[in-house]
Amino acid sequence: MKVRILGSAAGGAFPQWNCACANCSAVRAGAFRGKPRSQTQVAISEDSRSWFLLGASPDLRTQIETTPELHPREGLRQSPIAGVVLADADLDHVLGLLLLRELQPLSIYATESVRRILREDNSMFGMLQRSPNQTVWTDFAPGKQFDLCNPRGEASGIRCQAWSLSTHYPAYVTAGRQSQLVPGDASLGFVLEGHSSARLAYMPAVPKLDEALLQQLDSCDLLLFDGTFWSDDELIRVQGCGQTARQMGHIPVENILTRLAGLRRPRKIFLHINNTNPMLDEASPQYRQVRGAGWEIAEDGWQFDL
Repeated sequence: MKVRILGSAAGGAFPQWNCACANCSAVRAGAFRGKPRSQTQVAISEDSRSWFLLGASPDLRTQIETTPELHPREGLRQSPIAGVVLADADLDHVLGLLLLRELQPLSIYATESVRRILREDNSMFGMLQRSPNQTVWTDFAPGKQFDLCNPRGEASGIRCQAWSLSTHYPAYVTAGRQSQLVPGDASLGFVLEGHSSARLAYMPAVPKLDEALLQQLDSCDLLLFDGTFWSDDELIRVQGCGQTARQMGHIPVENILTRLAGLRRPRKIFLHINNTNPMLDEASPQYRQVRGAGWEIAEDGWQFDL
């Protein structure tokens, strides 16, 4: 299984367009020991021909253009992108679907609740249904494995299992609609497996850890894990107000390093990193602490063959 990290930052990317924190200001001034990043986006393939996106970021068009494997190959209109797997209905993870509206056949995998939010409550996503079979939506349930297939129903060789991580829906979903949805459908992580039996865990937003999830993570070969905030009060210290990391559904990295210290099998990589996170600075003690603990910090363009 081939894995491509097209983007590795949290919502707003890095630098964030309206942010003048120390990190963002230093990047703009050319004085930062680190790299800019687009919003988190991962692509996977078993055969290097058909690719599936994990989420659909607002930066997707640029990310496709900087990734030759995702460029058209034959005919006037064609794309190697066969489908998209949605972890939630957060704007950072679904807005890119609207960039894929040019009548390209796609398979879209989502929980029933996320599908209802996008297709029934948001008229803009009707742009994905302008012609017959433009998109084939397939519901999945947390805890059950399913095959990733192209719009013609042909299996890709990749199987996916979703893990329910949170019951928190985005703020734009009304309380009335939330009362009609399944709480466990709200926010998910994925464990994906190809023909070689190598396993990828994709967990971009993790509010808590339990033993069952820890066992799953330790059975994987590559772990892409939530690295949004370094500390619980990070945003409050930077901007003087706001929510804690845990209130926003993220375990702080400084706690993850302890909680996941026992994982031995997977290659451990943080992604979905907020622009305020001090570990982005490769001259910082936080960066050295992460590397010393055996973790890596994802960069746009990284590639893995599992």
